Amino acid sequence: MGVLWRLLRGMPAYLWSGWGAGASLLLFIALWELGAAYYGELILPDPRTTFSTLGQLLQSGQAWPELWTTARRALTGLLLAVTVGSGLGMLAGLSMTAAMMARPWVTLLLGMPPIAWLVLAMLWFGAGDGTPVFTVFVACLPVVFIGALQGTRTLDLHLKDMARAYRLPWRMRLLDVYLPHVAAYLFPAWITALGSSWKVAVMAELLATSDGVGAALAVSRSHLDMGASLAWICAVVGILLLLEYGVLEPIKRELERWREAGA
Repeated sequence: MGVLWRLLRGMPAYLWSGWGAGASLLLFIALWELGAAYYGELILPDPRTTFSTLGQLLQSGQAWPELWTTARRALTGLLLAVTVGSGLGMLAGLSMTAAMMARPWVTLLLGMPPIAWLVLAMLWFGAGDGTPVFTVFVACLPVVFIGALQGTRTLDLHLKDMARAYRLPWRMRLLDVYLPHVAAYLFPAWITALGSSWKVAVMAELLATSDGVGAALAVSRSHLDMGASLAWICAVVGILLLLEYGVLEPIKRELERWREAGA
C-alpha cells in the first residue's frame, strides 16, 4: 500500500513534468497539419479527419476487437521476451565467460531482420497467433538480454562488499542494493522492447493473419483509405504512449528514488 500511495501522491507532479512531451506532440500535430495542407487529403489526411475516423471506429466498436487482438499478441511476445531475456541476461552478467559466449548469439538475433523471422514463423506456425507472438519474442529478446547483462555486469563491487560486510539479509540486498541498479538498465530496455513489440506484431498481422490492427491496415490499404490507415496507426501510437508514460515511467521513477536520495 505504501508504494501505491507514493505513486498516487506523486502523480500530479509527474503529470505536470510532462509538459515538454505534450509540447512536442502539439508541434508534431502542427507539422502534420502543414504537411496535409501541402500534399492534400489523398496523400496525407489532416489530423482532424484522422482523429474523426478513429473516433468513428471506436464508437462503432469496430476498433476494439482488432486492438485487443494485437495487444494480446504483442504483450504475450513481450512478456516472454522480458521473462527469458531478463533472466538469461542477469545470469550471463554473473560470469564473464557466459557473457562472452552470449555475444555471438546476441549479434545474430540483432542482425537478423524481423521480416526474416516472420517468414520462418509463417512456415512453422501458420496463420495463427503463434506467428506474431514468436516474431515479437525473437525481436525483443536481444534488447532485453543486453539491458539485463549490462545492468548485472556494471553493479558496483563496493556495494557488494559493503552488503557482505554489514551482513545485510538477502532480501535487503536484492531489493535495496541490486534491484535498483539493474532496473536502471532494464527499464530502458523494456521500454524499447515495448515499442518494438507493437511494430513487429502489426507487421506480422499485415502479412500473416486475418485479424488485428495489421489486417485492418491491409484492408484500408487495399481500399486506398488513407484516413483509416492513419487512424489505426494513431490508435497504436496512443496505446504505446499510454503504456509507457502511464504505467512504466511511474514505476521506473519509484524504483529510482534512490538516485534522488543520493543526490
